[in-house]
Amino acid sequence: MEMKKRISLELRNRTPAEVAELVVDNCRSADGEVEGLTDSFTELEFLSMVNVGLSSLAKLPSLPKLRKLELSDNNLSGSLETLSQKCPNLTYLNLSGNKIKELTNVEALQNLKSLQSLDLFNCEITSLEDYRESVFELLPQVTYLDGFDQEDNEAPDSEADDEDEDGEEGAGATGDYDEEDDEDEDEDGSEGGEVGLSFQVNRADQDDDDDEDDYGEEEEEEDAAAAGAQGQKRKRDVDDEGEDDDDDEDD
Repeated sequence: MEMKKRISLELRNRTPAEVAELVVDNCRSADGEVEGLTDSFTELEFLSMVNVGLSSLAKLPSLPKLRKLELSDNNLSGSLETLSQKCPNLTYLNLSGNKIKELTNVEALQNLKSLQSLDLFNCEITSLEDYRESVFELLPQVTYLDGFDQEDNEAPDSEADDEDEDGEEGAGATGDYDEEDDEDEDEDGSEGGEVGLSFQVNRADQDDDDDEDDYGEEEEEEDAAAAGAQGQKRKRDVDDEGEDDDDDEDD
């Protein structure tokens, strides 16, 4: 697909001024020049044109807000001075896999005062003796060359990656915590059920004992009442016998 058509498709019903990121990797530039990109992309901050057959940047429009530019796997060997004129605020530039052979090719990048990271991996220039020392000396504003600083410390990951990792770890910890809580609640519920069942059994036994006690007391009361009645009967019998004896004596 031609670069101009690809850029038109990437707009997706937006105006160029609404686009902050644009990726047109692996499309084709018919004459090795930038096509379809205009000064209207005033808000563009990230542009990727990987493997599109570029051999010149002469037609690159003015992109004042552009900070990251991916140009790897093209045929660029010069015309890099255009970058400082059209993209003065670049902080990251990837030129890996191009035809950059000499230090004079990158000398034009000296005017990119905000440039912090430069990638020349797989360019012939990397085979030069003291390549890294020479580039850092030529471009003192650059902190990372091919992903490492002068002390061979690797460039840090992007903040977005760090936030995603923190988010995943936090989510995992929260999930484990909830699962443990559920287990604790299940155990508490089981113990509570056992205690409740035991209490009910004991309460039932106690109620049975109370019923037996009440029944025993009723039997005792009935026995006492029967004994009292029998005693009264005996007394009446004795009194009757005494009266009979008195009658006999009188006779």
